[in-house]
Amino acid sequence: MTDSILCGLIGTGIGASLTPPMHEVEGARQGLRYVYKIIDLDVLGLAVADLPRLLRSAHDLGFRGLNITHPCKQAVIEHLDDLSPEASRLGAVNTVLFDGGRAIGHNTDWSGFGRNFDRGLGGVALDRVVQLGAGGAGAAVAYAVLTRGAREFTVVDPDLARATALRDKLTVLFPGADVGSATPDELPRLLAAADGLVHATPVGMAAHPGTAFDPALLRPDLWVAEVVYRPIETELVLRARALGAPTLTGAGMAVFQAVDAFRIFTGVEPDADRMLAHMTSLIEAEKVAV
Repeated sequence: MTDSILCGLIGTGIGASLTPPMHEVEGARQGLRYVYKIIDLDVLGLAVADLPRLLRSAHDLGFRGLNITHPCKQAVIEHLDDLSPEASRLGAVNTVLFDGGRAIGHNTDWSGFGRNFDRGLGGVALDRVVQLGAGGAGAAVAYAVLTRGAREFTVVDPDLARATALRDKLTVLFPGADVGSATPDELPRLLAAADGLVHATPVGMAAHPGTAFDPALLRPDLWVAEVVYRPIETELVLRARALGAPTLTGAGMAVFQAVDAFRIFTGVEPDADRMLAHMTSLIEAEKVAV
């Protein structure tokens, strides 16, 4: 057995997160004494402004690392000593490693989606891709798709200013790609000419059922990549799959971002298939309980 590894997750409304059991169970299977704690700002009566104190306390208490989620992914950056190249480009951090007295920020959202995409949709056409949703994980997901060679990429969001801001950031990062922005009323035209759709809005979650657009716009030759993972099979995925379209659930992104964070925290390569099976079983158990 190695010395104990203590990690945690900072965010709001995260009491039901599956991240702690994913990390702790895989840690035990790797022979590690791995403890993973929830640090919910709401429960503790804290705010984003308390991040500097939380980071100092975590370091002083011997935490090896922290995962960072809403609403802290951007705010945490100014309190870190260094950033990975991807975290710097994206302007968002979801993983902090304490190493030699320094706090180093990483982003495994983009790599988690990318690994999931390669695994489930590797080889699909990327000439024209539409992404619905420019908030939350939108930048990381778009970064992953553009890294894989998308030629034309359009960000669609009800808030055109938000879509345009992400478009401008991506244009700087990927000068060889044609990146555009639009509002949902343009989806019929955009999807008619698209090879694939990335869905990056909360619609489809258990608390926000349904689809974010008219599923009549789906086609058998339009691949669909989902970010929502609770439930694993959203209505969008089920509708696209029923047409025979290539689909990708959001479960893999959730697992692979945890896989990459686990490696950063421990230096050990986890068993991704085992973690995916474990998370799927946790979500299925939730369904049964409900």
